[in-house]
Amino acid sequence: MLIAGDIGGTKTDLAIFSSEAGPHAPLAESKVHSADYPSLQAIVKEFLAKVDKPVDRACFAVAGPVIGGRVKATNLPWVIEENALARELNLNLTAVHLINDLEAIARAVPILRPNDVKTINPGEPVRHGAIAVIAPGTGLGESFLTWDGSQYLAHSSEGGHSDFAPTDERQVHLLEYMFKKFDHVSFEHVCSGIGIPNLYGYLRDIEKMPETPEVAALIASPGDPSFAIINQAVDPTNRSKLCAATIELFVSILASEASNLAVKFLATGGVYMAGGVALHTLSMIQGPAFMERFKRKGRFADLMARIPIHVVVTPAGLAGAAAYGLAA
Repeated sequence: MLIAGDIGGTKTDLAIFSSEAGPHAPLAESKVHSADYPSLQAIVKEFLAKVDKPVDRACFAVAGPVIGGRVKATNLPWVIEENALARELNLNLTAVHLINDLEAIARAVPILRPNDVKTINPGEPVRHGAIAVIAPGTGLGESFLTWDGSQYLAHSSEGGHSDFAPTDERQVHLLEYMFKKFDHVSFEHVCSGIGIPNLYGYLRDIEKMPETPEVAALIASPGDPSFAIINQAVDPTNRSKLCAATIELFVSILASEASNLAVKFLATGGVYMAGGVALHTLSMIQGPAFMERFKRKGRFADLMARIPIHVVVTPAGLAGAAAYGLAA
């Protein structure tokens, strides 16, 4: 049996899988807050002790560049190595695999089921066309898939750390505001869980949008401020104008970067969005503003309108890690 995991800056998902049941049918599952633990090994050992199921292989998808079987997690103080994991878990050295979290999501795309996605734009998919993946979670992940003649191949990247490029006057002023905080302003700084508070701060401090004491208290309280902002933006009974404007700005930037990936990879097979932030802002992504911004590519507007766009609503990273581990 296989233990697979999706390790992010906010949460870690673990599950046990068998070859017979496949990557969509975990035999046991666990979800924990990543920062509550000193290492991935500590989480895995605790989980295995509880489920008491023997495993003979492991595959973990980690937010960060995996090079030579080693990864420094991007938004966690962890260094993870395949050899060290194998020793501590008493597994064969060749039976433990680390892959980038966005490579894992990309690997899940070809095996997604209809109920795993919400379609934003059905478009006109081209058979075997390249596919782009963008995932705003704690950070911003990007990857893509290409067809090799018999199957899709997943490619990881660290594109979320590429330079933020503003697309309108408001975003130009946002970039100026961000340059006062960071030497390098990436898309992750403005299009992710760690980026949403930056957008909120810009609208509050520069555009002087009023902040209510109640919302300020929620954002300042323990927990993730990005989800406090999202919840206030999408809650129809208690909607904060400042929070709503923040998420509208986030959606605009997400649409622009998704369309950037679409033209860079000529993603005629579609664009897939994943990650907790995309899932929690789905109601606003489904609005007309996303597609309007996505299609803003000048003479390529018609091409953009034909590109399918989907939001993944199930744990694709875990399924992708399981698919990799079961096939390895």
